[in-house]
Amino acid sequence: MNYLQKGTKQFTLANLALFAAGFIIFANLYLTQPLLPQFSEEFHVSPAVASLSLSLSTAVLSISLILFGSFSEALGRKRLMTFSIFAAAILTIALAFSPTFEVLLLLRILQGFVFAGVPAIAMAYLGEEVEPSSLGTAMGLYISGNSVGGLAGRVIMGTMTDLFSWQIGMIVLGLLSLLVSAYFVWALPASKHFTPRPLKFKALTKSLFYHLKDPGLICLFGIAFTLMGGFVTLYNYIGYKLIGPPYNLSAGVVGWIFVVYLVGTFSSAWFGSLSDKFGRQKVLMIGILLMLSGALLTLPVSLFVKIIGIVLFTFGFFGAHSIASGWVSFRAKKDKAQASSLYLFGYYFGSSVGGTTGGIFWVSWGWNGVIAFISAFLITSFTLSLILLVMSRKTKNFESPTSILNIKEG
Repeated sequence: MNYLQKGTKQFTLANLALFAAGFIIFANLYLTQPLLPQFSEEFHVSPAVASLSLSLSTAVLSISLILFGSFSEALGRKRLMTFSIFAAAILTIALAFSPTFEVLLLLRILQGFVFAGVPAIAMAYLGEEVEPSSLGTAMGLYISGNSVGGLAGRVIMGTMTDLFSWQIGMIVLGLLSLLVSAYFVWALPASKHFTPRPLKFKALTKSLFYHLKDPGLICLFGIAFTLMGGFVTLYNYIGYKLIGPPYNLSAGVVGWIFVVYLVGTFSSAWFGSLSDKFGRQKVLMIGILLMLSGALLTLPVSLFVKIIGIVLFTFGFFGAHSIASGWVSFRAKKDKAQASSLYLFGYYFGSSVGGTTGGIFWVSWGWNGVIAFISAFLITSFTLSLILLVMSRKTKNFESPTSILNIKEG
């Protein structure tokens, strides 16, 4: 049937192409996160308003994910992914020439829409084109492109801002993204197992509401919202804390703190193996408690202790997220792609709400207020996980721990 198989040239090209697509989307999505203090200073806006440069993008992305998944059923996988990455790159270059913060926000809203083209479609492409025994490897490489891209975007912008300016950083990242986009078009094999289908929004709506009738899935969607809301809040405002006294770090140095994202590569896989032995419920709660412990460790003045706290917080987040995201596919008995879309909707919407609301706590109560806000989100996550634990004792759907696919974003 001409499926892509591990060890073949076409398989390698497809994997590198989707790695590149994930890299582009998440590098450009998170490029403003290390720049929030610069935006506050240059555009004379509060930290909460500055955070809208990320929150608005993730809010629009969360809604667009559902739309792009449906559009691709009619228009094709590669075509929409190509549109997504080229448009994202061009808009990043345009960001560098924003005359006002309002124009910058408008461009970020447009980016939020086009960003959805890859995460909503890439896994569907792999599921259709890759031979089943090779699918795990392909998924892993695509997901690694997401995380590497998110890390690279933050580090590149922080470093370029130190050396030149954030505008130069955006031009450089935009041009790099255009080059990588051209490689994607050349390398990704055309779909051979995709059959276009007419858009059926009525069926889409029906399947979405079907999942919202399941209390277990609602808990998981709530966990996605609160986990990501707390996670983005810490990374949005840690820069404000570290560029001020007594630390006085530069934007470039703060950008390199995002390298701790790499611990998530280990924790997501390790938590998956732990869930096989001890069950999803317990391992999920451990991840949330690690996040809470890490957040509290950022309260002391010591920079070393703060960094340890950030590492622990990040380690727990990616582990807990991998458990919750994989649990959605296990819990949903049909229309699994729609269930995953709802999980990602909660995930990115939580990023938008938490990331901006946390700015109010920063302005009003400083870093202690930010950690109190994050702690409230994590306590909510833990409560939802307890509800899942109670449900697991009443139904057999949750009793048998099975291997999960670790899904990690940006």
